[in-house]
Parts: sequence; C-alpha cells; structure tokens
Amino acid sequence: QVQLVESGGGLVQPGGSLRLSCAASGSIFSIYYMGWYRQAPGKQRELVAGITSGGRTNYADSVKGRFTISRDNAKNTVYLQMNRLKPEDTAVYYCNTEGVIIIGTKTPQPDDYWGQGTQVTVSS
Repeated sequence: QVQLVESGGGLVQPGGSLRLSCAASGSIFSIYYMGWYRQAPGKQRELVAGITSGGRTNYADSVKGRFTISRDNAKNTVYLQMNRLKPEDTAVYYCNTEGVIIIGTKTPQPDDYWGQGTQVTVSS
C-alpha cells in the first residue's frame, strides 16, 4: 500500500555535501514519523535522523551539526541534507516511515515501511 523511493546518493569527496530525498506514495492520508537510517558493511543499521509531522527532529550524535532533516507533508517527502561528509558516513541509507494512516481509515498502520536504500560513499 505504501512505497518509499529514495534518491540522491552517490560518491562524494570528504568535506562535500549530498542531499537525499525519499518520496512516499500510495493511498496515504498522513505520516507521523519519517526517518533516515544507515547501514555500513559489517555494522548494524542505525538511526541517522528523524522528523515528526509537527517538525520535531532527532539526530544521531555523530551527525549533529552536519546533517539536517526536513519534510514536505503535502508531498509525503523527507529530505536529508548532508554536509561536511566524512568517510565514516559511507553506508547504504534507508528511508523509514512510522504511523502511516491510509485514506479511508482512522488508525495508523501497525507496520513500518522501508525504502530500497541508496548508497552514499565518501572517499577521495
């Protein structure tokens, strides 16, 4: 019922910037929480940043001051602006949604939804 499509990943030099986008599609009335996670080779998936429909944000300590999450509720799209990138930011980045309300229903879906992931590589 809900599909998430990420874009914007790629190869960038240390100190550079990238902007990730994730668009949610389907019969969506609203989405409470949208977030970005990442998974590096051999490591567990970790939360990078998240944002509620009201604009409240949270960030991993490792990205505070460098990354900024934002969203366009009308477009069901979340963005991640990544500045001053470091080699340790290299990972597959995944979009996640929680609290999706489908059109015609009144309660949030019980399941989270995930995108397919987009690779971010920071290397000289």
